[in-house]
Amino acid sequence: MSSTKNVLKDNYNMMLLNDYLRKKIKDAGYAGVDISKTPTGTRVALHVTRPGIVIGRKGSGIRELTEILAKDFGLKNPQLSVVEIEHPELSSSVMCNRLASHIERGTAFRRATMWTLKQIMENGAMGVQITCSGKLRGDRSSFEKHTAGILPRAGHHAEVIVNEDIAHVETPMGLIGIRIRIARKDKVVPEFELRDVATIKQKTVAPKVEEREEEEEEKEIVITEEIAEEIVAKELEQKKPRTETEQILFEAEQMKSLETLEEVEEKLK
Repeated sequence: MSSTKNVLKDNYNMMLLNDYLRKKIKDAGYAGVDISKTPTGTRVALHVTRPGIVIGRKGSGIRELTEILAKDFGLKNPQLSVVEIEHPELSSSVMCNRLASHIERGTAFRRATMWTLKQIMENGAMGVQITCSGKLRGDRSSFEKHTAGILPRAGHHAEVIVNEDIAHVETPMGLIGIRIRIARKDKVVPEFELRDVATIKQKTVAPKVEEREEEEEEKEIVITEEIAEEIVAKELEQKKPRTETEQILFEAEQMKSLETLEEVEEKLK
C-alpha cells in the first residue's frame, strides 16, 4: 500500500475514533484526542473536563475504552491517559458540544449562541466567531455568524492562536451545523502583542488631605469587592455540576434571564 493510501486510511480512522469518543464520553466534556505511536504500543491522550467520569470506578471505564480501541479501531496495545482541561470555556470542542446540546433540547439557536458567545468572552478569550448553518428558522437553509473580540482570520497567527471545531445537531427541521473559532490570549506569539487601552480620567485639583481620604476609600472598595468575588467563587464551586448534562441544565436555567435582540426590539416598539 502506498504512503498516500496509508495517510488517507489513518485520517479516516481518526475521524471515526473522534466521532465515537464524542458520543461515548459526552458527559465527561470531550475536547479531543492525541495519538502517538511508540515501540511498545500506542499512546492515547484523552482531553476532557471531568476525568473521573472517563476513569470510572476502580478504572472500569479506562479498561472498557482500551478494549474497544484495540478491537474495533485496530490500535496496537493502546495506553490511555486522561488529561484535564483547565479552561473548558476556551475549548472549541467543548463549547460546540454544549451549544449543540442546547439546540437539541429545544433552546432557540440565537439565545444559545449569544449565551455561548458571552461565556467564552467572559473567560478570557481574545476573540470568538460562532457560525450556525442549516434550516434555522424555516424551510429554506441559511446561516448566521456572530463575532466578538479580535479574531485573526489568515496567516501564521490564525494557525497558532485560533482553535476551531465543528459539530452537527439533528433537529425536526433538519441538520444544523455549528462551527466555533476561538482565539486564545495565552497562545499569542511574541510578534503579536495586545495593548490595553487605558481610560483617561480628568481629576480636579483638591487638597492633599481630600486626595488621601479618596485613596483610602478606593482601597476599601477594592478590598470589599475582592472578598465578595471570593465568596461568589466559593459558592459556584460548591454548586459545580458533576457531568456535562448537569452543566447544560444549569446553563439552561441561567439562559432564561438573557435578553435576545428580538426581545429588546419588541420592548422598544
